[in-house]
Amino acid sequence: MSDAKVDSLRQALSVSPDNVPLLELFAEACVNAGLEAEARQAFDKILGLDAENDTAKLGIARILFDQGKYSEACIRAEALINDQPDHGAAWRLLAWIHVEEENIGSAKTAYERAIRCDGSLTDADLETRLYMKPRGDGADSDRDDVGSSKKQRQSVHGDFSGDEPEVAKLDGNIGQMEKPTIAFADVGGMDEVKEEIRMKIIYPMENPDLFRAYGKRIGGGVLVYGPPGCGKTLLSRATAGEIKARFISVGIHEILDLWLGNSEKNMHGLFEMARKEAPTILFFDEVDALAADRKHLRQSSGRTLINQFLAEMDGAAGENDGVLVIGATNAPWHIDPAFRRPGRFDRILFVPPPDQTARAAIIDILAKGKPIKDLDAKKLAAKTDNFSGADLKSMFDITIERSLAAAMKENRIVPITTKALLGTVKSIKPTTRSWFETAKNYALYSNQNGMYDDILDYLGIKK
Repeated sequence: MSDAKVDSLRQALSVSPDNVPLLELFAEACVNAGLEAEARQAFDKILGLDAENDTAKLGIARILFDQGKYSEACIRAEALINDQPDHGAAWRLLAWIHVEEENIGSAKTAYERAIRCDGSLTDADLETRLYMKPRGDGADSDRDDVGSSKKQRQSVHGDFSGDEPEVAKLDGNIGQMEKPTIAFADVGGMDEVKEEIRMKIIYPMENPDLFRAYGKRIGGGVLVYGPPGCGKTLLSRATAGEIKARFISVGIHEILDLWLGNSEKNMHGLFEMARKEAPTILFFDEVDALAADRKHLRQSSGRTLINQFLAEMDGAAGENDGVLVIGATNAPWHIDPAFRRPGRFDRILFVPPPDQTARAAIIDILAKGKPIKDLDAKKLAAKTDNFSGADLKSMFDITIERSLAAAMKENRIVPITTKALLGTVKSIKPTTRSWFETAKNYALYSNQNGMYDDILDYLGIKK
């Protein structure tokens, strides 16, 4: 991550200094940029605001490890594991600590436990230290990128786009406007979610006169939520493609500004552009960092920006007819309740992990360009319940590494089979489980208005 990104997030924090999701983004950016002191300060501040934040606990342990303070890093990693025995990332860090302390037996045990907890945590460098294996092809690739070609990415169920859309940077370098080249046909599975989007979003915008006759406004706000990597961004972009609308994607750091009043000005300018180009879908990713609950904000500047956001959504600063605001979040419980009032994010969509049809489509895409023999995508899809797109990619990555190791020993291409992939599935746990553990608590105990009923339905829980 570039220093420019760190600077942008640093400026954003000057506006909203107690925003925990934003602090997490900044701390991670500092770690990636080698700014360990700033990262440690940010993680410490997060723990001051949220003492049980496991992202901050793990982040501090990682920094201590990078500084060579293995004993203290080990204590912190083990404390996190004691609280959360299935915390795969903590187990992997513990494996690295044991490697540096030349305790290979314990390192192997910790690493294997990490993979059982979360199959996406495979680490080729660590495996080389543990098993003296050369790195597999693509082991260091971005696990959010499924498939190599643009066309392959179109029907993947995850936050992946299809053919490169026509993109234009908006005035003031805020947001990107594009004309999406994908539609629902390019998104595998998720038929129920698509139909809900059609009823709540597409039909009103395709039949504006009919809805206006009933006094219904065309546009408004939709909040999409669910586990990470399950297609919220892709669905939003495909929705714009379905109705031939412009799609404006906005990053949090593009809105927040160091100077007083500029953040509100940026927000207004963004909405003005969307109104001018209507029909438009205005997409805010990680909207919980921008629309955080005001009771957690100590600075008036953060509250002022939220008030501006609310005013723009209400149309107080301009006519919003034809402007649809979509906010995507993994943590809807962190959003200010005022955003869920009528006329704002009053339509809420739960985006679950890919269903069996979608998983089969992803598997077919992942298999392209690889030495596959007798692939049974439907059988694999049936055995990978609750897997996200990244989990399925991890399944292929691990199997490829094993096949590659055998290929080098035998000096021939060893094909990847359904049987081998099924063997890998047994060692992987879906990464969506940890999200559902948190979400279930909110659905059971903080669900007075029924907002999280879809989570209970998905989990088969009757309240």
